[in-house]
Amino acid sequence: HAARFGMWVFLASETLLFGALLALYTAYRNMYGDAFAAAGEHQYQIIGFANTLILVTSSFAVAWAVHSIRRDRRRQTVIMLGIAMLLGLAFLVLKFIEYAGHFHHGIKPGTYYDFAELPGHGAQIFFTLYYFLTGLHAAHVIAGVSLLLWSAFLVQRGVVTAKRYTVLDLSGLYWHLVDLVWIFLWPLLYLLR
Repeated sequence: HAARFGMWVFLASETLLFGALLALYTAYRNMYGDAFAAAGEHQYQIIGFANTLILVTSSFAVAWAVHSIRRDRRRQTVIMLGIAMLLGLAFLVLKFIEYAGHFHHGIKPGTYYDFAELPGHGAQIFFTLYYFLTGLHAAHVIAGVSLLLWSAFLVQRGVVTAKRYTVLDLSGLYWHLVDLVWIFLWPLLYLLR
């Protein structure tokens, strides 16, 4: 019970962190609405959509892994965790490809911003927030994949079982938070114009 309570407190603090950053994004969007809309036109829509599908599918795999361990299906649990981890890594690869494409065009964060097609302070702020929000989210994806890897290892070793699966359950909660944060980032950074 203490571990679950601690995890919920941690998740609440993470929610507050991302909530504050989204509030900052909203404030700047109100100040630079036209520039943010124009900057959104230069996002890789397909990559954003693909990453959304990837994370939603990975959350399903994690939920299925928790379901499987409760029924003492260790092999199926490890397979589902493996799928979720591969999807998490695919998310990171697509994010790297997206960053590389932006960097190639001079779309960089902060004072390094040098995108001739869309000059101006508003676009610079948009892409700085974009890199900060998605970079922080990517760090959470890496942490989540690490937790899932650790959980799969413990399932494989027989430490996590149908009667003792708190580690997997809490890792799953963390992974769902990562997915939920992306569900908020995706429309703000890719869809709203």
